[in-house]
Order: sequence, then C-alpha cells, then structure tokens
Amino acid sequence: MRMVDIIEKKRDNHALNKKEIEFFVNGYVKGTIPDYQISSLMMAIYFNSMNEEETVHLTEAVLNSGETIDLSEIEGVKVDKHSTGGVGDKTTLVLGPLVASTGAKFAKLSGRGLGHTGGTLDKLESIKGFNIALSSNDFVKQVNDINIAVAGQTKSLAPADKLLYALRDVTGTVPSIPLIASSIMSKKLASGADVIVLDVKIGEGAFMKTLDDARELSRTMVKIGKAFGRKVVAFITDMSEPLGYSVGNKLEVVEAIQTLQGNGPADLHTLCLKIGSHLVHQAKITETLEEAEKMLKKKISSLEASDKFKSLIQAQDGEYPDLNDYIHVGNIVAVKSEKAGYVKSLNALEIGLSAMRLGAGRAAKDDEIDADVGIVLNKKVGDKVEEDEVLAYLYTNNKDISDEVKTVLKAYTLSDTEVPKKELILDIID
Repeated sequence: MRMVDIIEKKRDNHALNKKEIEFFVNGYVKGTIPDYQISSLMMAIYFNSMNEEETVHLTEAVLNSGETIDLSEIEGVKVDKHSTGGVGDKTTLVLGPLVASTGAKFAKLSGRGLGHTGGTLDKLESIKGFNIALSSNDFVKQVNDINIAVAGQTKSLAPADKLLYALRDVTGTVPSIPLIASSIMSKKLASGADVIVLDVKIGEGAFMKTLDDARELSRTMVKIGKAFGRKVVAFITDMSEPLGYSVGNKLEVVEAIQTLQGNGPADLHTLCLKIGSHLVHQAKITETLEEAEKMLKKKISSLEASDKFKSLIQAQDGEYPDLNDYIHVGNIVAVKSEKAGYVKSLNALEIGLSAMRLGAGRAAKDDEIDADVGIVLNKKVGDKVEEDEVLAYLYTNNKDISDEVKTVLKAYTLSDTEVPKKELILDIID
C-alpha cells in the first residue's frame, strides 16, 4: 500500500476503506509517513469530506493508536460530558459534583485551555494543592468511593489525535466536521465512559459558527457513539456571549461554587440542570428526565451538590477555597457604559481574548497563567444599562490595561429598545 495512492483516491472524492485509514494513521504515529503527505490528505478530506463509515473507521484508528482507559471496575453506569469549548464555560465544575451527588458515576478526563477558551484543568489547579495527575487505579478507586474524579489526559491516550490536530492547526484544515468529530470522539471513547453528553457551542465565542454546522457535527458524533455501543446525546448551546458572568480561573471556581449552592447565574444553572438530567437518567438513577431534574434541584437546595465538590477537592489533595479571601489582584478596573440603552449583543470572543491577554489564558502552549485575573461581567444581553453604569470589572495584575478597557467596551453593543434574552439551548440531538 502506498500513501500517494490514498491521497489520490481521496483527492478524486472516493471513500477510503478501513485498511487504508489504519495505514495512514499508524504510519504517521510511527513516523514512516511524512508530514507533507498527511497534510495533503487532510486537505483532500477538508474539501471532499468523509462519509459516515469512513469517519467511524478514522475514529477507531485514532482511538487504537494508544492506550484506552478501562473503567470496568467502576460499579454502575459511567457518565462523562464534553464541551467543544467556550468563554466562561465552567460547566464541568458544577455538573460533575451535581451529578455525582445523585449516585451517578462521573469519570472525566479533561484538558487545558488554549487561546480564548478556558480549560477545566487550569480552573481546578487554581485551587491550592489540587492534584490532576491520578493513576488509573486511583482514578477508578476514587470514582467508586465518592462517585467522581476529574483528572488530566495521559500522553498515551489517542496519540494520533495530538499529531493530526497539530498538523491541521498549521495547514488550515481544522474546520472539517469528520476530522473534528473523530478527534473529539476518539478521546471520549478512549476515556471509557458508557454515556457521553456533548455540549456543542455555536456563536462568536465558539468554534462552530452556524446552527446547521453544529447539527451536522452533533449528528456525526452521536452516530459514532452508537457505532461503538455508547449512548451519546449532543446539546447545541449558544456561545455568542459568555456563559455566566465570570471569565478567569479562580473567578470561575467561585461562580461554580455559588451555582452549586443555589446562587449562580441563571444560564449556567439551567444548562447544568438540563445536561445533568440526561446524565442522571441515562445512568439509570431515575426513570424519567423530569424526575432527574427534580432530584438535581433538591441536591442543590440541600447543599449535597456543594458538599460533593468539597469531597472532590479533598480527595485530590486540594484546599477548599475561602471565597472571602481567594482572589488576589493588584487592581480591579470598572468598565463603564458611555450611553444608556439595552445590551443587544456581547461578543464572547472579544471578552475571551481580553481575559487571555490579562493573563487568564494562553496564547501559546507554554504560556503561564495568572489564576487570579479575569473579567466579571455586570451586564449581559437583554439587560438595561444607564449612562456611566458598570458593564464589567477587569481583575488584573497589569499596570496598563487601557487597551483591554477599550476592547471590553467595544464588545458591548447597545440598543435603544428592549432586547429579549437569548435562548441558551438551541437543539438536542440524540
């Protein structure tokens, strides 16, 4: 078998078979197929796409390129959740303890943030002492003991995905639905969960920009899950404005704790209830989604969900934050509106990039994060604003942030007339 024949076959818009896909994935991991040939193939796939069978074969080949996590020793149905990335997306910090408090087994391997999107591991590591490096045995034991563990992905998990993504990133072939779907699902399948709920973000602050593309990606991933005997549900949710009010690692931990205590923002609270209901129901804790949602609300009001977060932090060697003495920054700068009106739009991408430049995120993989800094929004879409009223607060350790004040101000667009609140959940694909 020759790589050039595979390239020409896909160039001419023919489907690749399982052996051909295994050949180029394994060859690239072993180093026997060079970057320039894989780049050429990725571009051919970008233009000609892949059918459902090809996408399943690609997912399987990437999945089998490294180790998989064996969760068979965990009692009961194992559940997991994955987000395609957004601004202020601290859903896992709320959803994990909330679902685990019902008795469901929440076993999650997470990643770090890059660019304008934040990573769950970075948020958890902003908690003093929190250990994200669990061995497989400790991971399984912890889920059996307290129903939840959140740890970092190992380098041996789907190594082909890391290689392929790095190449796609520099060759302009990232926005390919079969390549995105196989990338996400190979890691999720390798992580071993029985039930996976996907949160597919669309809008300015997300990778997917249109509802049609988000639906196609969601359907593809649900079909991949079915092909591997897993239950997959995809939520398509709005990311044209940040989720919640806080953007930045410690700031988001605080907001997550407030949400678990019943005092969080409405959009984050609603999203966690809806996604959590599917996880709890699929874990066979309840017979219906309605019963699952009622149970989750009780776990919040009784503080059992909040207590479960404390148990997670303690189990992974962290110190539960004192919310009155947790954020330490040199300056908090108010961004004030120059006119009165109603918030018509709030550009999540600009807010995310501004928070990154303040130090809350990484422009490059080796950048250091300042866990204390970030942005706390005071107004969101639909809110009424008076002239000179605060739109947002910038938490910073930088002396000159005049450019970021201007960026955040421009991220807001005001209207003279009332603006309805945005729909958060746009579709559910199962």
